Amino acid sequence: MRPSASCSTPTFCSPFTLRDTLLRAAARGLVQVHWSDEILAEATRNLIGVGHMTAAQAAHLVAAMRDAFREAQVIDYERLIPSMPNQTKDRHVAAAAIKAGAQVIVTSNLRDFRPLPLGIEAKGPDDFLLDLLDLAPAAMVDQLRRQSAALRRPPVTLDRLLVGLGRTAPRFEVAVRAEINTRVLRKSA
Repeated sequence: MRPSASCSTPTFCSPFTLRDTLLRAAARGLVQVHWSDEILAEATRNLIGVGHMTAAQAAHLVAAMRDAFREAQVIDYERLIPSMPNQTKDRHVAAAAIKAGAQVIVTSNLRDFRPLPLGIEAKGPDDFLLDLLDLAPAAMVDQLRRQSAALRRPPVTLDRLLVGLGRTAPRFEVAVRAEINTRVLRKSA
């Protein structure tokens, strides 16, 4: 069974490689992602506010995400917000995750998601990507190779992609490199 995850705003505002990797994993069926209008609106504001994107670029990103992952949209979660025990400003994320039936909230702000209702946990991107790698090592390595090959402007080698991911998911980078080396050794044996 593939994991089901709701992503917090910082996950969508994190470096491009992390967001791209998570969305490509979802496109491959390795994870089911969930978000609400409120999460995407907050992500849009933050992407623009920190200068990562123009308003037009952020709108294009959100439209592409909505189009690619129509099943990700969570609605009718608002009545759950007041009962969420985590940080007030992030209760909408927890409520959307509960409504969607997600097992995990992927966030770089773990302390804002303590405590959470039973049955859901907050994980940082590094831990979550490690879980995906553990569940489907060949598929994750293949996805990263395809991701690298698809990035052409500028071209991004697999090594460069892993270095970029290592900035926010250093243990994942190490684990992927070990998985690749193991596969190379098996082929040469």
